Amino acid sequence: MSDSPRSENMLFLTDEQLRKGIEAMFFAYRGFTADPDRILKKYGYGRAHHRAIHFVSRAPGTTVNNLLSILGVTKQSLNRVLRSLIADGLIESRVGTRDKRERHLYLTETGKSLEAELSDSQRERMRDAYRKVGPTAVSGFREVLEAMMDEDLRRHFAPAKDKK
Repeated sequence: MSDSPRSENMLFLTDEQLRKGIEAMFFAYRGFTADPDRILKKYGYGRAHHRAIHFVSRAPGTTVNNLLSILGVTKQSLNRVLRSLIADGLIESRVGTRDKRERHLYLTETGKSLEAELSDSQRERMRDAYRKVGPTAVSGFREVLEAMMDEDLRRHFAPAKDKK
């Protein structure tokens, strides 16, 4: 964090400035999810499917328990999502080699193709936004998002953010 006068002034945000930031987050999220939502609708999927596909793609071989931890959903909810993705041939579940009770998840080629389509749409939106605001805003934006994360979730993010 910088100790410039500008950053010092930012420590004293008014409730109205914070409200505008909150609203900006709501509308940005709406825009960020709009393109993937259209793609997912063609397959009868929702955002829970997208999140599962995304995190299985980020960590091939992740366990169901790890995915539960990352997504913060109930086992029943995740099982419903995984059952449909497995049945539709997008995710493959393999029995653990060390622990037969574990299930390791991998995207199939079809799953990788859908993940690429979903991610490409979001990367394009982020790329356009980053180009408009410049490099200083890009790093500041990520710092703000990281600071808003719950501490236990930050550990899931740290390994992913350093991959290129």
